Amino acid sequence: MAVKVLILEDNPVARAFLCRVVRESFSDVITITEAGDLEAARQQISLAGGASGMHGTDPFKLILVDLELPDGNGMDLLSELVHYPATKIVTTLYSDDDHLFPALQRGADGYLLKEDRFEVLVEELQKIVRGQPPLSPAIARRLLTHFRSGSDGDAGRATGLSSAGFTTSKPVPLVEKPLDHERLTPRESEVLTYLSKGFTIKEIASLMGIKWFTVNDHIKSIYKKLNVSSRAEAAVLASKQGLV
Repeated sequence: MAVKVLILEDNPVARAFLCRVVRESFSDVITITEAGDLEAARQQISLAGGASGMHGTDPFKLILVDLELPDGNGMDLLSELVHYPATKIVTTLYSDDDHLFPALQRGADGYLLKEDRFEVLVEELQKIVRGQPPLSPAIARRLLTHFRSGSDGDAGRATGLSSAGFTTSKPVPLVEKPLDHERLTPRESEVLTYLSKGFTIKEIASLMGIKWFTVNDHIKSIYKKLNVSSRAEAAVLASKQGLV
């Protein structure tokens, strides 16, 4: 089955460019749906599971979201899709804090600048397979600068950006948390074991005979169930409990 991708971009030239980036980034068979405004994107999402992704049989697995659109702001769509089982990446021209941090707070798993070269965008998008956050180099530098400032502790927790590229709705506690492994499915436990051994998402997918987007879904579920926000934290908790 082809991996479904939704690209929300009002500029036809930029949309065609992003389609090329997506097709070049992944070896999977890709089906791309294009939307030129929020209304069109919402209609497509409604057909593919609704905002929760639970009412359809084939939801989108990757969603690229532009911010400035003819009928509103992509931030609103990110808020609506906070529980949608897809990797959501902002693709925009804005590199300032006023756009970056709100996007991360609303659930964006990555932030790419459309002005970057084709090769750079492909390389950054491929990081999803390796379990890394797709961030344009300029954005990565901005995040580092922000975190190293006097407010870095609060800023890092406010964005909820984890080292694996996923977002969390609350800070990572400094105290050790109990591992609620009874709630994990057998598949999730298997993924957690591979994660703890240092395998990449693509390697785990190959070992388990499933798509890497499916592995990504399992990892998000593991993070949520165990109340962790990174691969390292999940691995440490699993190791201390003797699961791996």
